[in-house]
Amino acid sequence: MAWFRKEKKPLESPTAEKRAQTEGLWIKCESCKRILWKKDLEQNLLCCPKCNFHFKMTSEARLAMLFDDGKYTEHDAGMSSPDPLKFVDRKSYRDRLTAAQIVTGAKDAVRVGEGKIDGKSLIACAMEFRFIGGSMGAVVGEKITRAIDRCIEKELPLVVVSCSGGARMMEGIISLMQLSKISAALARFDEVRKPYISVMTNPTTGGTTASFAMLGDLNIAEPGALIGFAGPRVIEQTIRQKLPEGFQTAEFLLQHGMLDAIVPRVDLKTYLSKTLDFMGAWNASKPRK
Repeated sequence: MAWFRKEKKPLESPTAEKRAQTEGLWIKCESCKRILWKKDLEQNLLCCPKCNFHFKMTSEARLAMLFDDGKYTEHDAGMSSPDPLKFVDRKSYRDRLTAAQIVTGAKDAVRVGEGKIDGKSLIACAMEFRFIGGSMGAVVGEKITRAIDRCIEKELPLVVVSCSGGARMMEGIISLMQLSKISAALARFDEVRKPYISVMTNPTTGGTTASFAMLGDLNIAEPGALIGFAGPRVIEQTIRQKLPEGFQTAEFLLQHGMLDAIVPRVDLKTYLSKTLDFMGAWNASKPRK
């Protein structure tokens, strides 16, 4: 009879359940290859507690780390690219934008926040590498330019945290125009006599390096960050020479006078606060003679 029949159920592997419970809880360090407990890594601001390797940080987490209590007002959050060239390679640029927006929760590759650091106001921009490699298109250029204009209007200091592969090829010359656009805005900002600090993280390359990332009143970097215009492999193939050890790392650039300081992530907020205070960021502006 049917009610005597024993139903057979597939055996469940005990390792399968264990794997499901620990999925995503461990991360391998890209530098020392050690397995790290994810919560310990997050508490250490995504820096390896063993070798101090700095993992990439989302733009949202970066701003929360810098501002008091993680609170800030985001500006121009709704801006997105109109795909001006209708660019298509293996897939359309529009599809790439949509996919990046879903993954990151952002409309483009930079977030702009206004908040306080140790009780004092400033505006900070943080680039999002997960958004098409943190590439700079028209929206990134416009948002950073608007951030500079707000600093001019409110007489506030500016901090830009770069993490970018450079100009966005899907927007062609429109992307390249952002280099001069942001540089011109920084020239106007210089007249306000408020400091601009550029923070370079891994990687900061291409058109980003060739424009605003290297134009700070103070240029600083995280340890081990790759900073340059063309990549090392491209340079070696062009000049047909072997590059020096550590070429284009933050440490190499500091040694050769192209950076002002290397600041570990855990010390960044304190460093910025003290430096901006020393530079008179929150003092009344003095008119140019």
